[in-house]
Amino acid sequence: MNAWQCASAVVMMPHTKHTMSADVESRRRRSTESSEPLWDHEPKGRRYSAQCDRLCVAGAYHEIPDTPSPCTSQYLGHYTPKCLSAHRHSMHSRCMDDVWQETSIRTTIRAENEVEAQKLANNYRFGFRKWKSHVTERPIEDRSDVIKELYSELNYISHHSGSLVTFGNVVYVLLFGWWIALLYFLVSLIMFCSIAGIPYGKLCLQLSGYFLWPFGKALKKSNSPMRKCCIKFPHCEAIPEVDEVKGSLEEKESTPLLRSAPAVTTEMPVIAPPTKQRRYWCRLSTYVWLVLGYPLLAVVHCLAIFLSWMIVFTIPVAKMNARTLSTILLMPPEEVKVHTVKKPHGCETKVLLCCYHAFNWYYYKYTVDGINVFAVNLLPLVIITLVIGYVDREHYYVSSEAKFATSVCSIIPLSYFIGMGIASISAQSNFAVGAVVNATFGSITEMAFYITALLQGHRAGSRCYAEIVKSALTGTLLGCILFIPGICMIIGGLKHREQRFNSRSAGVSSALLFISVGGVFAPTLFSKAYGNFICEGCNNSPFNSSKPFICNNCHYDLSENNRPLFLSHIEPLVYTISVLLPTAYLIGLIFTLKTHSHIYDIHISDGHGHVLSDHGAVVHWSRLRALVVLILATLMMAACADLCTENIRPIISNSSVSQYFIGVTVLAMVPELPEIVNGVQFALQNNISLSLEVGSCIAVQVCMLQIPLLILFNAFYDVGFVLIFSDLHLWASIFSVILVNYIFMDGKSDYFQGTALVVVYLILLALYFFAPAPLGC
Repeated sequence: MNAWQCASAVVMMPHTKHTMSADVESRRRRSTESSEPLWDHEPKGRRYSAQCDRLCVAGAYHEIPDTPSPCTSQYLGHYTPKCLSAHRHSMHSRCMDDVWQETSIRTTIRAENEVEAQKLANNYRFGFRKWKSHVTERPIEDRSDVIKELYSELNYISHHSGSLVTFGNVVYVLLFGWWIALLYFLVSLIMFCSIAGIPYGKLCLQLSGYFLWPFGKALKKSNSPMRKCCIKFPHCEAIPEVDEVKGSLEEKESTPLLRSAPAVTTEMPVIAPPTKQRRYWCRLSTYVWLVLGYPLLAVVHCLAIFLSWMIVFTIPVAKMNARTLSTILLMPPEEVKVHTVKKPHGCETKVLLCCYHAFNWYYYKYTVDGINVFAVNLLPLVIITLVIGYVDREHYYVSSEAKFATSVCSIIPLSYFIGMGIASISAQSNFAVGAVVNATFGSITEMAFYITALLQGHRAGSRCYAEIVKSALTGTLLGCILFIPGICMIIGGLKHREQRFNSRSAGVSSALLFISVGGVFAPTLFSKAYGNFICEGCNNSPFNSSKPFICNNCHYDLSENNRPLFLSHIEPLVYTISVLLPTAYLIGLIFTLKTHSHIYDIHISDGHGHVLSDHGAVVHWSRLRALVVLILATLMMAACADLCTENIRPIISNSSVSQYFIGVTVLAMVPELPEIVNGVQFALQNNISLSLEVGSCIAVQVCMLQIPLLILFNAFYDVGFVLIFSDLHLWASIFSVILVNYIFMDGKSDYFQGTALVVVYLILLALYFFAPAPLGC
């Protein structure tokens, strides 16, 4: 039975609809349900037995609907039924040899809307920047309970299980609780001494004890005429509302008869005893409080908000202080009461403030208008860097080393904003616009540093800056080839044991890497064959002629001592390569996105068979806003890169560390930190294919786009950039490409393979650390 007979057998099968068994339906349903976007990465080359199993089951069981055979190129679905052992082995042996050997993959993407689906599809396209974060808003009711807790306003008493004495709560007492409580106690003494502020003194005493240990306690309004209760649970704790007063009983009943109704939360009016109270703004105590007490506590709470927000994982403390400052301290003191929380019986009750935990590890996922909280916290650093860098030119107040450190760190949030802008525009535009945006802005971070460094070196008349740029280029290449795939394999392998990826699509990237490295280092190899071997000085002992000569600083020099060879041979070779490499990049785009797009075979679905629509999808950044952010981030990136290169001179002159090491580590990998985070997140989602593509995409762009652009810039404005690398750069890059191609051959990864890549990367870093200074430094 050959492959044609397999196809004929499938075509002759009746195409009538049958009722699927409950077991099959339940398995298919389970395979499509997931809390995160689903990527189905099972190579067809590894599904030979499953393909024949489908034929076997289709012929044996008529209740299973017909599944299109892979022989007909219509493979869909997530379910692979199992066959009886005899049929399985027989069909497997007959079909195994004749089934086509194409190890393509069908990648199923599940998305909430059309815009998000477009963003996810762009991640699989060659040349597009890989982005993990969402570009559209996600309804909070569709998120998990862990995420819902992150965005809680801390104004509900919810069901809580477990002890409140946790490590995070104890750390809160040590970092915040004791001094906030102490200052509240001091303010209470001031208010008691003022006589008129005695009611506020009592409130401060209550809040002093509350902020020392706020967990398991609630601040609630004492005179609210409304109580929130559960009709289903008559013993539920009733706690007043904050500011909602309703005069009618509202009850919704939507459960069928003869079934126990769920808990229904309703507002029940409670007649409050009439009290004569003067208005809040007509009291003398209010103004005494606003003059003597509130400003001091405002400073305390603002400091606590800033510190807890910058720590990120203590954001609940920031929310608690912000709510106290904006609401509770501006209420009449007699209306605020502190109560110990009793466990609610099946309902959530709204109060002024209630907190159970001061520390939550999951706050690294917290976003503000779609922007990760770490990028938000680092954004003020960019402003500080620009101010101290351009105001204090003479280093009177801040040293050049500190300016260099802040400018390098400022690149991290700017890289994030550039990536977010690229992803937002690409997701809302067609393929042509997305390709242009990715090609122009995808490498803007690195190009800004490279060009400013070359200009700085040209003005200073030093060749050291050009060598640092070459070190940064090589470091980016090594980090993307070895470190990013290695760390993703380690983290993904520890969680998922073994991960599989499409070896053929990885082979396309590997082939492009071979072409890239071969083209970039071709002038270097040419110089080894035809260049002059120059030594600065050679000497020998005059009393012992048997000893060999000792030569210093020997190298191949083409630009000065052998100028005719460089102008007639090397320079034309460099320009030829600068044309061929972008051409190969363009051919790679056409191959992977047009003529052989079936290698990636992306299928977009919402996981429930519904048609995706962009109606109702709210994007975080519109195209105009994303474009404005891109332009501003690019300008600030150029300014930070200029400050970085301006203040690097004392470091490379006085540091005992090799300039090679500074280039291949700090200057190369710091701009790629957002990409590393994206790769790790993909690996944790068992999507190792995208993790590997993150590094490969950057490495290919370095060789095929960034280096040709630097050659083009040097052609128009000669800054002394010559595409000839040192021997250490040459052999480290070639060895890394060979190693990573060997690792990618089998189409699977685990933490051991990742460890091998990371160890090799660390060995190369050790070589750079102990290497002597490059020529000109």
